[in-house]
Order: sequence, then C-alpha cells, then structure tokens
Amino acid sequence: MTTLQNAPEPAQGPVPAAAHASAREPAHEVVREGARYREVFAVRQFRVLFAGYALFLGGETVKMLALSVTVYAGTGSTLLGALAYVAGFLPHALGGTLLLAYADRWPPRAVMVGYDLVRAVVAAVLAAGLLSPVAMLVLVFVAGVPGAVASAARGALLPELLDGDRYVLGRAVFSMAAGGTQVLGFATGGMLIVALGPYGALWITVVSCLLSAALLRLRLSERPHRAAKTGGGVRETWRVNRALLRRPAVRSLLLAQWLPAALVVGAEGVLVPYADRIGVPGAAGMLFTAVALGMLAGDLVIGRLVAPRRRERLAGPLALLLGAPLLGFVLSPGPVVAGLLLAGSGFGVAYQLGLARRFLEAVPEGNRGQAFGLALTGTMTAQGVFAAGGGALGEVAAPGLVVGAAGAASLLAVLALWRVLA
Repeated sequence: MTTLQNAPEPAQGPVPAAAHASAREPAHEVVREGARYREVFAVRQFRVLFAGYALFLGGETVKMLALSVTVYAGTGSTLLGALAYVAGFLPHALGGTLLLAYADRWPPRAVMVGYDLVRAVVAAVLAAGLLSPVAMLVLVFVAGVPGAVASAARGALLPELLDGDRYVLGRAVFSMAAGGTQVLGFATGGMLIVALGPYGALWITVVSCLLSAALLRLRLSERPHRAAKTGGGVRETWRVNRALLRRPAVRSLLLAQWLPAALVVGAEGVLVPYADRIGVPGAAGMLFTAVALGMLAGDLVIGRLVAPRRRERLAGPLALLLGAPLLGFVLSPGPVVAGLLLAGSGFGVAYQLGLARRFLEAVPEGNRGQAFGLALTGTMTAQGVFAAGGGALGEVAAPGLVVGAAGAASLLAVLALWRVLA
C-alpha cells in the first residue's frame, strides 16, 4: 500500500482503543481468512444497524417516488418531477462540503437517531399536503443536507462493529441492500402509491423513520465521538477534507472508488431513450433491473467465494468489467443482450470490495467518519454529474453511442488508476 506522506496530520489524534473497548461487541479477533456472511449477521449490533439502514432505504424510496408523483401532478413539469426524485440526494454534496466534521464530533447513535426524527417530521409535513410543489422541493432539499453527516456516521461505525474480512462483507451487505431496494423498492413503492395515493404513501415513510429511530435508540449501543471540537464545524470540515485529499494513498483510493463506477452511470441516464430507439419502450425497466441484479450478484459472489487477498488482486480486472460490456451497445443490441451486458457491468461494481480494507487503513481513525462521508459525497456528486452529462450527450448522439462512450470513459479511468486498483 502506498505510504501516507506529504500531508499534515489532523490536529486531533485518533481515539485511543481503550475508549471504544467498553462499547464494542465481546472480543472480535482479527479475521485473516475469508469470513462468511453468517458471521457478519451473528454480530447483534450489526443486525441492529442493518435493520435501521433497511428502514431508511425503504422509507426514502417511497418518499422520493411519492414526491415525484405529487410534484409532477401539481405542476405538469417533467423537469420538476425529475428534480423531485433527486432532491433527497443532491444535498449530500452540500452537506459533504460543510458539515462532515460533525460525523466525528458527535456520538454516531445520536446523529443517526436525530436525522431519523428530522426525516419523520419532513415526511409528515409533506403528507399533510399543506405545501406547494416548489415549497416541498425546498423543504426536502434543506432537510437532506445533514443526511451526509448521518451517512458518514453510519459508515464509520461499521468497522467498529466488524473486524477484518467481516468488515468487507458488512460493506457488501449494505451495498446489496441498496441494490435490492432498486429491484424491489420501486415496484413496492409504486404499488403503495397506487393503493394509498402519494400523500397516503408518505405516511409509510413517517412510520419507517420512527421505527428506525426507536430501534437505533433502544438497541444500538452508544459510542463516544472520535474527535474533539477544535473550531467551527464548517472550517474544520474544509480543513480535514483538504488534509485527507493531500494524502496520496487516500486521494488515489478515493479516485479509484469514484471515477470508474460513476462514469458508467452516464449510460444509465439514456437507457429509457435507448429502449425506445430499439423499438421496445417497455424494456427500460428490465434494463435498470439488470444493472441492479448484476451488482447484487457481484457483491454476493466476490464477497462470499473469493478469499480476501485474491479479492484485492481482482479489483483491477473487475473494474475493467464495468466498462467493457458497454462497448457492445454501439451495435444496438436487443433488450435481452443489452440486459446481459448491463448485468455484466453491474457485476464489476464488486471491484470496490477489494478497496474497502485498504481505504479503512489509509484514513486516520480520528477522522474516520469524515473520510467515509467524503467518499460518499464524492460518489454521489460524480454520479450526478456524469448522469447529467450522459443525458446532455444523448441530445446530440444516439443512445447506444452514449452508452458505449460511457463504457470507454470508464475503461480509460481504470487504466489511468491501474497502479492503485491492481
């Protein structure tokens, strides 16, 4: 692993191991061999954290679908309807640049529970139907800004619950949950909206937020904050972000996590017009599902069947798999072949499992929450930028060519980062 150098150490040091000893699960030994998923779920505190995350994913999916339907019905604007769908994600970029220091300054359980309660209040206001569509968008955007802090706190808590290869598999479980939400969440959310109406469905989100808050507050052990207050939160966020990005190992691993996967998101932005171009408009949903199924399969197979050291060596080849199948779209394949190509690309996302341990070791423990938040913020920002870029390119080029170009760009990024990935 590249040596950390040329970067000032953060002013606050790492939290001593003894500070966490009383809050940990009983004596996890370091796992040197490949772990099993059942070992991950055997840790009670992980089960609590995962259950809270599952409730979060389900509630957010229903909320964003209901909000999109409500805004579009109230305005008739396709643009505002699309903005409604991403309004809960865009604030991560703002929160990630202003507030991430609080992920290490505040106890993680308090951060997650507090944000669940904020989400519950916001969903209740939306469900009451008192706001105009534009006011609803503004409320969701503002309330989403501290979400970056809650996500960072959750990500940084994971290695405190799981050691060694169990941590890597725990990351894979969270990734599979997100992919499963894409496969099942949209269909379930759509049925709830049909049955209850968009405002009625929003009350489901309220209930999920309150259940998550209660579960985490009552069943998740509290852990101390990692860093002491050393100044204003915004200034500290900027300072630590700069310090992290100055570290060659951290910076290169962040780029390796961000670029190859985010570039292929530009392809997803044109799957709907691609399905229309090949004469099967109804196949768009199947194409999106193929990506999610590929991601699920990759995390399951690479996480379960591949030994930790080999998994890290496979990071480069798996990253190549992200973009390579997409080159076939220049031939305008039919929906079945296109779905297989997209599933193969989604499988390649498992390359990130080979980077998880290295990134954890590269960041200072005292700034672990902020480092995880920075990684997530960069991921979401890059995906948004490249998705918009793919859509813009689709205005002047055939959708199949856009998908192929996204694959080629991802391959070039992998080759540029090959020393890190391999």
